[in-house]
Amino acid sequence: MSRKPGPVETSRREILAAGAGALALIIARPARATPESMAAAIKAFVGGADVREGRVILEIPPLVENGNSVPLTVKVDSPMTAQDYVKRIAIFNERNPQPNVALFYLNPRAGHALVSTRIRLGDSQNIVAIAQLSDGTFWSDKAELIVTLPACVES
Repeated sequence: MSRKPGPVETSRREILAAGAGALALIIARPARATPESMAAAIKAFVGGADVREGRVILEIPPLVENGNSVPLTVKVDSPMTAQDYVKRIAIFNERNPQPNVALFYLNPRAGHALVSTRIRLGDSQNIVAIAQLSDGTFWSDKAELIVTLPACVES
């Protein structure tokens, strides 16, 4: 039997089989952020500007029993007026699959420079919060925490 020239037809079974193989490769090699990749992500966020410690308070438990849902709050000392306010707050980590955890945009109408969320943590690590103010300065705080039961664990 000869095949007619023309478009190549792929069966659904062939597509699914190819996709399963690609998925197995992805699962076998999960990406991991490193302290270096976190530093690069921070550098990209601040654009080479100096980051000062202070004005930012990162609240996160120092000991986390379950990394699947870790509460995190970032407060920034700012009057939140039209002349002096927080523009962005970014959160970074050094051992999850990606170094960027979250990015929040604020403006003077927010009233308070405060964000709160829950994050997943795959291991014990350092977390860094950086706030960009309307005058272009960057301020930060960091926390080291221990995770006893990591999220993102493959079984």
